[in-house]
Amino acid sequence: MKRGQLLSLFVLAAGAYGQNNTTTGKFVVEHPTLLNLGFEWAISGDANRNATVTVDYRAVGETAWRLALPLLRIGGERIFRQREHFDYTVPEGFAGSILNLRPGTEYDCRFQMKDPDGVVGTAAQIVRVKTRTEPVSYAGGRTLHVYPPDYKGVRMEPSFSSILEAYYGSGLGDWSVMWERRAQAGDNIVLHAGLYKTERLNYVDPMMTPFDGSLSLTLKGTREKPITIKAAGDGEVVLDGAGNHRLFDVMASAYHIFDGLTIRNTDVGIFAGQKEVLGAVGLTVKNCRFEGVGFGVWTEYAGSSDFYIADNLFLGRDDRFRLIGWTGPLWASAGPYASHQLTSYYAIKVYGPGHVIARNAIAYFHDAIGISTYGTPEKDPERQASSIDIYGNDMHMSNDDFIETDGGVHNIRVFENRGINAAHGGYSAQPTFGGPVYFVRNLLYHVPSGVSFKFSAKPAGLLVYHNTLIGEQTVGDPYSNTHFRNNLFLGRDTPDRGIMAWANATGAYSSDYNGYRPNQGVTAQYLWLAPAAGQTAYEAKREDWKSFATLAEFRAATGQEAHGMEVDFDIFQQMAPPDPAKRHAVYHSMDLNFQLKAGSKAVDAGVVIPTVNDGFMGRAPDLGALEVGAPVPKYGPRWLTWQPFYR
Repeated sequence: MKRGQLLSLFVLAAGAYGQNNTTTGKFVVEHPTLLNLGFEWAISGDANRNATVTVDYRAVGETAWRLALPLLRIGGERIFRQREHFDYTVPEGFAGSILNLRPGTEYDCRFQMKDPDGVVGTAAQIVRVKTRTEPVSYAGGRTLHVYPPDYKGVRMEPSFSSILEAYYGSGLGDWSVMWERRAQAGDNIVLHAGLYKTERLNYVDPMMTPFDGSLSLTLKGTREKPITIKAAGDGEVVLDGAGNHRLFDVMASAYHIFDGLTIRNTDVGIFAGQKEVLGAVGLTVKNCRFEGVGFGVWTEYAGSSDFYIADNLFLGRDDRFRLIGWTGPLWASAGPYASHQLTSYYAIKVYGPGHVIARNAIAYFHDAIGISTYGTPEKDPERQASSIDIYGNDMHMSNDDFIETDGGVHNIRVFENRGINAAHGGYSAQPTFGGPVYFVRNLLYHVPSGVSFKFSAKPAGLLVYHNTLIGEQTVGDPYSNTHFRNNLFLGRDTPDRGIMAWANATGAYSSDYNGYRPNQGVTAQYLWLAPAAGQTAYEAKREDWKSFATLAEFRAATGQEAHGMEVDFDIFQQMAPPDPAKRHAVYHSMDLNFQLKAGSKAVDAGVVIPTVNDGFMGRAPDLGALEVGAPVPKYGPRWLTWQPFYR
């Protein structure tokens, strides 16, 4: 062999080796939430995708390290939808969360990159990160007392006749935009009991409302000294928009707290950001009641961050007595209820990093909770929908979906939610841009479409653990890098579909330790799509799908579900499926019991998943959302002691 040929072979071999080894790049600590921490680690190389990142953590002051879930290998997945002209490829890297931590606690977090082909650059990271605490009013701030216009009693001073007067020093009429005595960081604007109803067409409205009827709040509090607008505690405080479009516009604000208020009769209760215009930082909405609104809390701005929306009750305007759905042939047999115009859209919709949406009770909206379907993510991690927690929410009667993670990028955590009655989909990823998106310990009942998880528009990076779903999982759009463990899918004997479909667009997938209740009388019970080695299946054809009548047949053909099992409703203490023939029926959570029966075949049948089921009670974790012997989570606001969605 000539010298030149030998040199060429050496260069080619070195190049091939260089593609398989891993070069580490930027390590990103995402915005902490109260219970979780998220991380991203960019790489190049690792063409054979055999690199791994192990994760350990410990609270500061502890000596022993605890094992967490490894970071998820992401990169190369294609997310696209031609109709909206977007086509995105996930950058190469790793991402993941340390789950189920304590609020207000500092943790040391250790990450170790390994690759049999070698690691170039920094292979280990140790960072110290502190979880957040629930935002509270500043105890050392001024107290500014606001009384309703018709109040005749003794006033506590300093007192004001409207929110805008206390907040800005606004006057009547043309003087409403004279903001000469602004509130300060740390101030507490305390509203006393009564009705505060805007009269935007009254030139001298005592609420000092401008012509558009929107109360624009633009001041800047700080994390330590927020500006608080809260109920005084002497009775209900009702803020009535009188049918206006937006009651509060806070999209130029920082660190505001709304606490204990009733907001009603407006299209948008609190507007907090418009895409590519402006947004809010550190918005807190807690212990509030929204009723007769079209939208509860809403931001589309990529720079909106660190919201805390918790312990609220949202009641929309949609039909309370029948599940309608919003369009399409599914509802054709429902007669006059075949479709409807929007009367209430989302209770909560956000974009940007670091949001917490927890323990809200939501009913009679098109969608309950959503991340904005924003499109191609911006490159700056500070302007992406990442590190978002959605948990403990109680959702009833959604004419589309319960929770949409549709614009999520990395570390979206959807856990311990309950959803009853959704017309088109339960928990949605349409799409997500690399993930991971964690769907953990969620409950679902009565989704007539048979789409428990709406994985559409080629989402990537979905981790589906410990959910209990009384309904099928049918899909029509391939997804990638998706992994199922310890779930229960129980069919309703729907005559036209099987119990489960896996639609894998790439070779990164896994499914095991799940329980399935097949639909009686259906031959194609388990549907499977996966590409040939080295190929993708984003544009799959009908003939690319395979179907199986039993789980045993599926296991033998695919190698998946080695520990999976078929179950029936006798695994529960008491549970019956919804009637698939009554698509617009309404069921109520207080009539349903998702708890497993002790000793049933779903008990101790799962696999250990670090930080997800560390506290399991028996020989192994149980399947589904509720562990036998563990406390049943409370869904919805902590202050709510009555059932808001019954009859």
